[in-house]
Amino acid sequence: MAGPWQTARVLEVRPEAPRVKTFRLALDEPLGHRAGQHVVLRLTAPDGYTAQRSYSIASAPDDAAELELTVERLPDGEVSGFLHDVVEPGDELELRGPIGGWFVWEDGPATLVGGGSGVVPLMAMLRLARRTGRSDLLRLVVSVRTPADLYYADELPGPEVTVVHSRVAAPGSPRAAGRLAAEDLAPVVRPDATAYVCGSTGFADAASQLLVGLGQPVDRIRVERFGATG
Repeated sequence: MAGPWQTARVLEVRPEAPRVKTFRLALDEPLGHRAGQHVVLRLTAPDGYTAQRSYSIASAPDDAAELELTVERLPDGEVSGFLHDVVEPGDELELRGPIGGWFVWEDGPATLVGGGSGVVPLMAMLRLARRTGRSDLLRLVVSVRTPADLYYADELPGPEVTVVHSRVAAPGSPRAAGRLAAEDLAPVVRPDATAYVCGSTGFADAASQLLVGLGQPVDRIRVERFGATG
């Protein structure tokens, strides 16, 4: 059950990447989410018109009544445009959640594969693992177009994380720019792990096929596809 609508107060808005911002929100009480879940955010105009979109939770489960949503501004995006152009600390937003029970991680070996904004729910998993001293259970591969497009650039790097650039490689990188390939995933595939793949439909399908080709059991691949909903 997603629970009732509740009011969240914006504590912080910070840039994450070009056209991407993270919103830190305060709730009346902890949401009780699991790493990988999402919420629905609703905007209501003075005339009663409403628009709502689903956003993955970027923050790890915590006892604190706070959570973070990372939102990419999409062309002509009704909700994302408002969040980027209008919302500032002190404003209030409506949301309900948490939602989703399939694409969640709480324990056990896991291979995480994210494309672009697909890293958001995976970041919640990585943050949870690091906070609880279990980061050895996770291996995360993130594919982004350029170094500037990497979300959480100051926090993400670590021994659990591999970043792949598809269009422009990072300075000094031994890997040339190019699409995610089997050789990028081979070092992180583990026979005892569950794979979590998140990104656009094209990315998710391609990454899943690569994992299967490397021996990952199909029934141990969980996929979350992102669409451009604005």
